[in-house]
Amino acid sequence: MKHYTLGTAMALVLALPAFAQDKPGEGVTVRPVASPIAEELFQARVIYKGLEQLGYTIEPQQVEIQTAHLAVGTGDADFYTAHWDLLHAAFFTESGGEEVLQKVGPFIEGMVQGYLVDKASYDAGVKNLGDFKDPAIAAKFDGDGDGKADLAGCVPGWGCERIIEHHMDEYGLRDTVTHNQGEYNALMADTIARKETGNPILYFTWTPYWVSGALVPGKDVEWLDVPYTSLPDGVVAETTFNGKNLGFAVDNMYILATDKFLAENPAAAKILESVKIDINDISAQNKLMSDGAASSEDIDKHVADWIAAHQAEFDGWVAAAADAAK
Repeated sequence: MKHYTLGTAMALVLALPAFAQDKPGEGVTVRPVASPIAEELFQARVIYKGLEQLGYTIEPQQVEIQTAHLAVGTGDADFYTAHWDLLHAAFFTESGGEEVLQKVGPFIEGMVQGYLVDKASYDAGVKNLGDFKDPAIAAKFDGDGDGKADLAGCVPGWGCERIIEHHMDEYGLRDTVTHNQGEYNALMADTIARKETGNPILYFTWTPYWVSGALVPGKDVEWLDVPYTSLPDGVVAETTFNGKNLGFAVDNMYILATDKFLAENPAAAKILESVKIDINDISAQNKLMSDGAASSEDIDKHVADWIAAHQAEFDGWVAAAADAAK
């Protein structure tokens, strides 16, 4: 049996990582909100794991996107992990803006949104959303027999619906296009089924998300240009990606938090500021979900696997956060 002197024992303690000794969040309950989009839980739970390492107790809630912003702004929640800087600018302002909120990050960079059609239609000449002003073209994308193109669009309250509705008016599409809104995954299941039976499709999506793994741009579908950049509320932003004007701002995701929470919890503030996840990692995880590994337990496994693959980086975030509380 080995025997250690007091000095040796102290040396072993000092050699432990800082976060193994320091639990600045012990006794503190954190109340994050997440969107109802299951594919956004992965990145949220990476953050939760970091906070748990620091001793925080996590009590998350899932609410609609606009409600999530309001919950943080009113102090009913501490932070929200999926704030799109430009897409959700109106929600930020409506929830109290800079007087009570901070955007921490960016957390995820280079996200895009836009309209797509099946590749056969694109190759036949439908390459711009403005083409749908032509009733003859629009009728080819009619799924319900009313003669208008059916656009699988955005769920009310997500923010993207405001831009699509603006485009419908700005590009003169009201008479020839129907913006279908509802449960997004149900809309996309119908869209994919139409594609598989050889019918033309028109839909809105964003990245990172599983849809672009099921309908691969450049192979199954193509992004459309828009006639020109026009965003609601006079927003000016870069909308060109890979040589196409997609009509939506190329965006970054931030963590939205209250000034009060950040000031009172420097360790939590530091880890929210530190965590970065590559957009391609999120797309890969979303693809696992679309392939069937979509339960809460599956997502927890994806989180654990991602942390294990980025262990040194993750440990560094936690250690820096523990140091920030000293």
